[in-house]
Amino acid sequence: MLDGGVLVIRELGLISTGGLDPKEKLLYSFKIPAQAENHETKPVAGDTMFADRTNWNLTPNRLSEALVEHLSAGKRTYDLSASNPTEGGFERDGESLLRALCNETALTYAPDPKGLLRARQAVAEYYAGRGDQVSIDDIILTTSTSEVYSFVFRTLCDPGDELLVPAPSYPLFGFLADIHDLRLVKYPLLYDYGWQIDFHALELAITPRTRGIIVVNPNNPTGHFVRPEDLAILNEICSARDMALVADEVFLDFAYGDGNARREVARNARPRGLGGRKPASLAVNTGTLTFTMSGLSKISGLPQMKAAWLVTNGPAELKTKALERLEVIADTYLSMSTPVQLALPELLQQRHGFQKQVMTRVRKNVAELDRQLSQRKACSRLEIEGGWYVVLRVPATRSDDDLAVELLKNKGIYVHPGHFYDFSTDGYLIVSLIMQEREFSEGIRQLLSVF
Repeated sequence: MLDGGVLVIRELGLISTGGLDPKEKLLYSFKIPAQAENHETKPVAGDTMFADRTNWNLTPNRLSEALVEHLSAGKRTYDLSASNPTEGGFERDGESLLRALCNETALTYAPDPKGLLRARQAVAEYYAGRGDQVSIDDIILTTSTSEVYSFVFRTLCDPGDELLVPAPSYPLFGFLADIHDLRLVKYPLLYDYGWQIDFHALELAITPRTRGIIVVNPNNPTGHFVRPEDLAILNEICSARDMALVADEVFLDFAYGDGNARREVARNARPRGLGGRKPASLAVNTGTLTFTMSGLSKISGLPQMKAAWLVTNGPAELKTKALERLEVIADTYLSMSTPVQLALPELLQQRHGFQKQVMTRVRKNVAELDRQLSQRKACSRLEIEGGWYVVLRVPATRSDDDLAVELLKNKGIYVHPGHFYDFSTDGYLIVSLIMQEREFSEGIRQLLSVF
């Protein structure tokens, strides 16, 4: 498992907390602080029927137990972790969505391992609209980015191999690594009026079994992009050691900033984009073998459609060999349904209206957060460049775990403590910015009243 937490997959998954999507419940709601964790999976008495890799600690953590108790009592809850875009009150063109799924062509089964040509063309057009040229031959369709990780891990790694992952970041990697018998090694992200990769620590973490480096662009929850100078160093490190770069770009389209001079520096350092307005995708990176993933879950706010993709790029010979192997894996599963593939052009078209609504809400919520923080000297937020989360820095007078439980019990505030994302110290809370404005404002007011 990823250092910093274990996963439990029972009980809370059946309880609606408002905007929390099922995967989020699984990944976050049962993690425990690193100091209390024994993250190695070990045989359990009486469980010889099952693989050791599935011997996770299935004991609910304190916060999940407190949430079950809170919801069972029917108490008011402000879910500051809300991440499910289908429950965020965003307007949809439902008729167009449903009409796109009702295509008579779906009555014929004509599979393509990489995905139907028209669907892959729609993905290529998505990148072209951003100013990034991606060949349809380099695209493989999948049902989720989790499946993309599975394809990439199986292509790159043998059991016991290692991958470098950022910390803090999204905890999905640990679960996937366990399933694929891999070991994750963290490389730290450092904060100094913005986030940077600690390249010295990253290089020290490399061993003969390291097969690649994972980056999240922009990172979740820190919200920083991979900058051109970072990419140049990553390319140099990977190409010199026969390692691959794995880029998760589900939040790539959600870039924003404000007039703050420190944020202006960060914006100017972002990768190139269309007219300098959009950060470029790592899907166009040729400096080393690069696997880039994204999907409809965040881009169009349609996680229920189960549509994602992988773009492979890099030096020609390596790219060809990787695509040959990936096509065999994809052909083995043929996982994406024909109706969704046929609907993909329309599903991607829906992103424009959705993203506009999200960014309007995010900017309003950031402005409201800053207004309330200006009246509270004890709390602040860290700089953000993109995504739809923000990191709050709060007084570390008790553990983040104790604070999260106290906020839920005393204020009805459900919020993620920093250790869910492998923050190395206490004093951090992770807040979603896609809550409806009134709920967000009141939830923040209640949270900050504790300090």
